[in-house]
Amino acid sequence: MRSRLAVLRSALSAAPLALALLMLPAMMTLAATPARAQTKVKIMVGGVDKQIYLPAKLAEQLGYYKEQGLDVELYNTTSGQAAATALLAREVAGVVGFYDHTIDLQAKGKFITSVVQFAVAPGETILVKADVADKYGTPANWKGQPLGVTGLGSATAFLTRYLASRAGLQNQDYSLIPVGAGDTFLAAIQQGKIVSGMTTEPTVQRALSRGLAKVSIDLRTPDKTRAALGGDYPAACLYMDRGYMEANKDTAQKLVNALVKTLKWMHDHSAEDIADKMPKDYMAGDKALYVKGLKEGKAQYSPDGLMPAGAPESVLRVLATFSPNVKGKTIDLSKTFTTEFVAKANGTH
Repeated sequence: MRSRLAVLRSALSAAPLALALLMLPAMMTLAATPARAQTKVKIMVGGVDKQIYLPAKLAEQLGYYKEQGLDVELYNTTSGQAAATALLAREVAGVVGFYDHTIDLQAKGKFITSVVQFAVAPGETILVKADVADKYGTPANWKGQPLGVTGLGSATAFLTRYLASRAGLQNQDYSLIPVGAGDTFLAAIQQGKIVSGMTTEPTVQRALSRGLAKVSIDLRTPDKTRAALGGDYPAACLYMDRGYMEANKDTAQKLVNALVKTLKWMHDHSAEDIADKMPKDYMAGDKALYVKGLKEGKAQYSPDGLMPAGAPESVLRVLATFSPNVKGKTIDLSKTFTTEFVAKANGTH
């Protein structure tokens, strides 16, 4: 008979093996559980490095898309008009652009819907060439002049035409020149190809810091927008083809969840905090100017992604003033935006 000590030693040596055998089923279950699947989604942005569209990239930087189980690819294009064209061609699932395109396209028989509002103001600025600022600083003096916009058919073109019409000018009284943003805009105004133009941050601060231009009309806050346009003008948003949205509600909800969470994060953090999260190459080599632009325009961002009450009617009024596409058309505003996804997102964040 073995001694008690030998029996104890035998039991102890067998314990690790017995424990491993007991844990084997659980280990096999864990190994068989796949990683959470990531749904691939393509989003086109009408200028991914523009501050007006910043929430789209920031959501990626903060990891909020992945948190929702999404693998989001952001594609860049020169303007909101080009992005809308990509959406209609079904090249992407959604577009980050201006809400006004939903109205303009419905007038042409195309139905797209804003699912979350990034901004409650355009975030744009009319800059006038510094050496002619006294002469062309007001829309009433734009007659016969070349005016810069990001692209023909873009939101900057819509807003420029409205400001001109409010000053008594007709569409044919001036010319719109597509000059993009960033370096191409700066070159156009420096070389005198345009006397005035509408652009956004960080281009605004770059132009001002170099003494190339002066601010003529500021649309970076709700109050200044109402003063210039006579009402609200919600702008940057994520919009989708209405048919795609209806068929992919789960994906739409996850996108909105991520973006609403981003907007709330922005609301609770400083311009410096936001800039720290963004890619360095978005800042055109000057972080201080980037932060300055964010500080001056931070009021444009929605705190919750909701469409402001009465704002769609205000945008329709603006477009109907000058646009032959919209004027006289019956527009169903209820199909240009939805609060379905944002309401749910705000209930869970």
